[in-house]
Amino acid sequence: MPMFEITIIPVGVEGASISRYVKVSLEEIKASGLPFQVTPMGTCVIGTYAQVTPVLEKIHARYRAMGVNRVSTGIKVDDRFDKVLTFEGKLKAVTG
Repeated sequence: MPMFEITIIPVGVEGASISRYVKVSLEEIKASGLPFQVTPMGTCVIGTYAQVTPVLEKIHARYRAMGVNRVSTGIKVDDRFDKVLTFEGKLKAVTG
Protein backbone atom coordinates (compact mmCIF):
# COMPACT_ATOMS: atom_id res chain seq x y z
CA MET A 1 0.00 0.00 0.00
CA PRO A 2 1.42 3.43 -0.85
CA MET A 3 2.90 5.81 1.68
CA PHE A 4 2.20 9.50 1.10
CA GLU A 5 4.18 12.41 2.50
CA ILE A 6 1.84 15.41 2.51
CA THR A 7 2.52 19.08 3.12
CA ILE A 8 -0.42 21.48 2.87
CA ILE A 9 0.31 25.20 3.00
CA PRO A 10 -2.37 27.88 3.18
CA VAL A 11 -1.32 30.82 1.00
CA GLY A 12 -1.98 34.45 1.90
CA VAL A 13 -2.85 33.92 5.55
CA GLU A 14 -1.91 36.47 8.17
CA GLY A 15 1.22 35.84 10.18
CA ALA A 16 4.01 33.31 9.88
CA SER A 17 2.51 30.50 11.96
CA ILE A 18 0.31 27.90 10.27
CA SER A 19 -0.04 25.57 13.27
CA ARG A 20 -3.82 26.10 13.49
CA TYR A 21 -4.12 24.87 9.91
CA VAL A 22 -1.89 21.87 10.61
CA LYS A 23 -4.18 20.98 13.53
CA VAL A 24 -7.20 21.04 11.19
CA SER A 25 -5.34 18.79 8.75
CA LEU A 26 -4.53 16.34 11.54
CA GLU A 27 -8.17 16.25 12.64
CA GLU A 28 -9.19 15.09 9.17
CA ILE A 29 -6.33 12.61 8.90
CA LYS A 30 -7.15 11.12 12.31
CA ALA A 31 -10.84 10.90 11.40
CA SER A 32 -9.92 8.90 8.28
CA GLY A 33 -8.59 6.05 10.43
CA LEU A 34 -5.53 5.72 8.20
CA PRO A 35 -2.11 5.16 9.80
CA PHE A 36 -0.17 8.43 9.94
CA GLN A 37 2.99 9.92 11.36
CA VAL A 38 3.59 13.62 11.88
CA THR A 39 7.06 14.96 11.03
CA PRO A 40 8.45 18.47 11.47
CA MET A 41 7.93 19.23 7.77
CA GLY A 42 4.81 17.25 6.82
CA THR A 43 2.71 14.24 7.61
CA CYS A 44 3.06 10.70 6.28
CA VAL A 45 -0.08 8.68 5.63
CA ILE A 46 -0.42 5.04 4.53
CA GLY A 47 -3.41 4.23 2.35
CA THR A 48 -4.60 3.76 -1.17
CA TYR A 49 -5.00 6.66 -3.57
CA ALA A 50 -8.77 6.22 -3.21
CA GLN A 51 -8.47 6.52 0.59
CA VAL A 52 -6.06 9.45 0.75
CA THR A 53 -7.54 11.70 -1.95
CA PRO A 54 -10.86 12.29 -0.13
CA VAL A 55 -8.92 13.24 3.00
CA LEU A 56 -7.04 15.89 1.03
CA GLU A 57 -10.32 17.18 -0.39
CA LYS A 58 -11.76 17.46 3.13
CA ILE A 59 -8.71 19.35 4.36
CA HIS A 60 -8.92 21.78 1.45
CA ALA A 61 -12.63 22.30 2.17
CA ARG A 62 -11.88 22.99 5.85
CA TYR A 63 -9.23 25.57 4.89
CA ARG A 64 -11.69 27.21 2.49
CA ALA A 65 -14.24 27.40 5.32
CA MET A 66 -11.56 29.11 7.43
CA GLY A 67 -11.27 31.85 4.80
CA VAL A 68 -8.20 30.60 2.95
CA ASN A 69 -8.38 31.51 -0.74
CA ARG A 70 -5.44 29.42 -1.94
CA VAL A 71 -3.82 26.19 -0.81
CA SER A 72 -0.56 24.66 -2.02
CA THR A 73 -0.31 20.92 -1.46
CA GLY A 74 2.89 18.94 -1.95
CA ILE A 75 2.66 15.16 -2.16
CA LYS A 76 5.41 12.54 -2.39
CA VAL A 77 4.39 8.92 -2.89
CA ASP A 78 6.41 5.79 -2.12
CA ASP A 79 4.56 2.92 -3.78
CA ARG A 80 6.41 -0.38 -3.29
CA PHE A 81 5.05 -3.44 -5.03
CA ASP A 82 7.43 -6.02 -3.56
CA LYS A 83 6.77 -5.47 0.17
CA VAL A 84 4.44 -3.82 2.65
CA LEU A 85 5.56 -0.36 3.71
CA THR A 86 5.47 0.63 7.37
CA PHE A 87 6.80 3.70 9.13
CA GLU A 88 8.91 1.53 11.42
CA GLY A 89 10.30 -0.51 8.54
CA LYS A 90 11.38 2.56 6.59
CA LEU A 91 13.03 4.11 9.64
CA LYS A 92 14.80 0.88 10.58
CA ALA A 93 16.14 0.53 7.03
CA VAL A 94 18.03 3.82 7.32
CA THR A 95 18.87 3.91 11.03
CA GLY A 96 19.90 0.33 11.35
